[in-house]
Amino acid sequence: MEPYRVRVIYGDTDQMGVVYYANYLRFFEGARGHFIRGLGLSYGEVERRGILLPVLEASVQYVKSAKYDDVLEIHLSETHTRVKIRFDYKVHRQQDEAVITLGHTVHVCVGPELKPTRAPDWLLSKLEGYRNG
Repeated sequence: MEPYRVRVIYGDTDQMGVVYYANYLRFFEGARGHFIRGLGLSYGEVERRGILLPVLEASVQYVKSAKYDDVLEIHLSETHTRVKIRFDYKVHRQQDEAVITLGHTVHVCVGPELKPTRAPDWLLSKLEGYRNG
């Protein structure tokens, strides 16, 4: 799957002219949406089918700074159990391949009543299909 790409705009930066630290979580969210669409789904469809995927854990390691007009490529990998999905992210600057940020998020499958539930077979088969190529 192609990496998710985002061009840094002024609104992504802070007073020091670098990407504001919390914006990397927004970029991660964009990469997750890109990944889900690559499976032939959308977050909206997953939710309509009764599964929500709230973030249970998030971690970001800042390696280098990104600045206005940098194009960032976010490579994503995924592992899962029956109840949790973990996404690992590697963000690098397209122009020079410099690693900017590493991170991960862990999501728990919950039903409409917001109680943990097992991931349905249709979702697991999509994830397994991606992993197996």
